[in-house]
Order: sequence, then structure tokens, then C-alpha cells
Amino acid sequence: MSKNQKLSLAAACVFYALTIIGFFYFSLTLIIIMFLLFTLSITYFAYLCYKSHNDYTGAEHLQQEIGILNAEKEQLKGDYEILIREKDEELEKRMNSIEELRDRLSEVSREKDDAKKDLQAASEAAAESLKREYESLLPPDDNDASNVDIIDVARRAISELEADAIKAGLRVTISSASERLMVHASAKRLLIMFRNIIDNSIKYMQRAGTLVITISAIEDDIFIVLKDTGKGLPENETKHIFELNYQGSNRISGNGLGLTQAKAIVEHYGGTIYARSPQGNGMGIYIQLPTT
Repeated sequence: MSKNQKLSLAAACVFYALTIIGFFYFSLTLIIIMFLLFTLSITYFAYLCYKSHNDYTGAEHLQQEIGILNAEKEQLKGDYEILIREKDEELEKRMNSIEELRDRLSEVSREKDDAKKDLQAASEAAAESLKREYESLLPPDDNDASNVDIIDVARRAISELEADAIKAGLRVTISSASERLMVHASAKRLLIMFRNIIDNSIKYMQRAGTLVITISAIEDDIFIVLKDTGKGLPENETKHIFELNYQGSNRISGNGLGLTQAKAIVEHYGGTIYARSPQGNGMGIYIQLPTT
């Protein structure tokens, strides 16, 4: 076998091996190139064999070799087509899976949007219902708002409940740096707000003590702190005291509407109200009201 025959046969073997390996690792274009180089190498080898052994083998032998090579080529072609078909089927399955996943994600997104809308609608409905509940607690007043002296209103509330406070051993005082502080609101409703909070202290102090009402103004807001020296409530109960009909562990007779009504009045005039009660160190009610 001549040197050229050996080189062409070796090249054909290498390209054949690369073509087979390519089905698993190379791109389709590279596989085709390897296949073509294999075909050229093996064809060139066949040509050299024919040329060098023409006298020895004759035309019949050469045709037999070519037939074998063609059979190998057809086998390789068949293997290649099978592999391509398998890859196409696998790719189609993956594309179908991706499409199904995309549809599911779209469905989940729609469900999420629907749930968000339902939650928002429920939240708005609950807020509206709560608003109506609070508004229903507002004491009726033909003169809904006018400029009133909130310190004077607090004094009136103390005066009306003075007998009950003395009986309970509670001394109620007002602390303010100003003689008058004006706020745009209903005097009648503010009076009820103060009465409800003072009455709450009278009922729940459960011991002699004091209730100090501090009233101050900062810019366009009035700040009111009503702090007693009673036993107070645990923190987990304090945060519920403004809820409708809520009564804590120290509940006594009453319908539990007093502080809820006070909250409704404060919020009606655009204010805020909250409570703090370090257990054993009294109850503090903190109110902010805009002056206008």
C-alpha cells in the first residue's frame, strides 16, 4: 500500500470517526462537513486503490470495493437520518413542554390578577363597611363644625363627670401652656369624646389615682394626651381597645362603645388616636386633631 493510500485511508477513518462523534457533540453543519471530508477521503482512497491495483484486481474488484463503500455511505446516511429524526422529535417535545409551561404561567398570572382584584374589592368593601360603622357611631349634631375652645370643652367634660370621678378616687386635671386652643369641630362631639375617655378611666382604674389631660398645639395640629395612673392593660389587648364592642380582660359592665365612638369622632375630623399602656403603669390615650 502506497504512502498516499495510507494517508487517504487514515484521513477517511478520522473523518468517519469525527462524523459519528459529531452526532452527539457537533452542530449539523460541522457534521455535514465531516461527512463530506470522509466521502472525499474514502473516494480518493478508492481511486488510488483502483489506480495502483488495476492490473491486479481488475474492474470487477474495483466495482466491488465501490459497492462496499457505497453501502457504508448509505448506512452512515441512514444512521444520520435516524439521529436527526430523533433530535427533531426531542426538540418538538421540549417545545411542547415550554408552550405548556407558558400557558400555565399565563393562567397563574391571570389567577393572581383576579385574586388581587378580589382582595382589593374585599378590602375596599371592608373599609367602606368600617367607615359606615364608625359614622353610625357619630353623635348627631346640626352644627357639625365650628371654631371651639378645646380646653373649655375638656373642662366641661371633667365637670360633668366630677361626682363619678370623686367617688372612684380619681382626680382629673388639665395641663396646658395656653388658656385657649381653638379647633374647627363640633363642641358637642368633642365633649362626648372627652367624656367617653374620662369615663373609661373612671371605670377601669380600679384604684385611686389621677388622670392628667395634656393639651398643646404644634403648628396646625392640636395634641391631646390623657394619661391615668391605673393598672393598664397588656400590649396585646391595648391595640384592640378602639375596636367595636371590644372588652379587655379587666372588662366590667358596659357595652364597650365608648372608645370606639371617641375614635370615630377623632377620625371624622381628620385626626388620629392610639393608646399605649405599659401594664401596671396606667393607660395613655394620644390624640392628634387638625385645627382647621
